[in-house]
Amino acid sequence: MDKLTLIIPAKHEKESLPKVLEDLKKYSLKIIIILEETDIETINAIKSYDCKICYQINKGYGDALIQGILNVQTDYFCIFNADGSFRSDELIKMYNKLDSEGKDFVFGSRYEKGSSSEDDTIVTYIGNIFFSSFGKIFFSLNISDILYTFVMGKTEKVKKLDLKFKDFSFCVELPIKAKKKGFILDTIPSNEMRRIAGKKKVNAIKDGLLILISMIKLFFFRF
Repeated sequence: MDKLTLIIPAKHEKESLPKVLEDLKKYSLKIIIILEETDIETINAIKSYDCKICYQINKGYGDALIQGILNVQTDYFCIFNADGSFRSDELIKMYNKLDSEGKDFVFGSRYEKGSSSEDDTIVTYIGNIFFSSFGKIFFSLNISDILYTFVMGKTEKVKKLDLKFKDFSFCVELPIKAKKKGFILDTIPSNEMRRIAGKKKVNAIKDGLLILISMIKLFFFRF
């Protein structure tokens, strides 16, 4: 997988990120960590690992991912969690779909046959069903887990999307804009693991409202 760069946004992940990076050592790929310069504990925890650190200039989950994407120089990119909730062996399945089957973007899904989640809650489950259904109805988007940002894609294609959303709305902006561009999207069953440490950084009500507003904007306006 030497044509792949992982983009890992990290915020106060001193316990989990070193374990994630240790697991990733078995793969031949590049890694970019996006974090705030003030997050000294996380920075110190990963000093011994072979990865590029980019200090986030602005704020927000989406902003970190956009900054990471702009720094990717390999053919493929993948958004990967710092909290240990993504399984690294699933990278191979996603990579093969891009490299051998001609897909442009491959999304992990916790709601397909053969998938599971140790971290999903009833609130996030209902939210995913609602927003994924919204995506299918209004954007013909055949993704069963639209809020799960385990996605791998072709770097050349993602840089054409002109991604702008700085918050968690990024998770719907990417697939919607990719669909509008006519790119080829696919999914694989994904098994989400329980995060190693820390709490979810998503506020279900606040971020859910932001995502809904963003999807409405993407439907009615051109970005």
